[in-house]
Amino acid sequence: MPSSKPSPATYRNVLACLSAFALVGGYYAATRPSGVGFRLPFSLHPLLMTIGFVGFMGSAHMTKKLGGYTNTKLHGYLASAGLTLSFGGLYAIWRNKENMGKEHIQSTHAYLGIVCLVGLVLPALAGLVFLHPDFGFDKTNKSYRTAHKWAGRLFTAGGWVSC
Repeated sequence: MPSSKPSPATYRNVLACLSAFALVGGYYAATRPSGVGFRLPFSLHPLLMTIGFVGFMGSAHMTKKLGGYTNTKLHGYLASAGLTLSFGGLYAIWRNKENMGKEHIQSTHAYLGIVCLVGLVLPALAGLVFLHPDFGFDKTNKSYRTAHKWAGRLFTAGGWVSC
């Protein structure tokens, strides 16, 4: 069943909700527990992960539904920016653990986050190499497109569930 193209109003409203949640929710998570405030580098982890996974990657998925050359390229830019911000969030928590002398990857949250973040590298590379509208050498292959779409959805949803 093909995805339906959202109306301009729906697109704007969904992007506004994703952006608001990413910024407000990310900041809220970054300043917990209450009264502690924003602490570097720890607070950058939830802030960057939420902006990356929800704000940018969620917007990338929605933008791709609009179809067309420009939206396909914008989809790639947004998803890549989200992936980059999310790796920044991983670096922040890694640095925080190092500073505190604690073990890494000790919780379900950490395992799921690593799997989803690393898992999103594969559809990103496949999109760049195979599906890029300018130079992707197999951009019309429906199998690659389907695998790219469902891997992106799976790992993005997993990242949302992780928090």
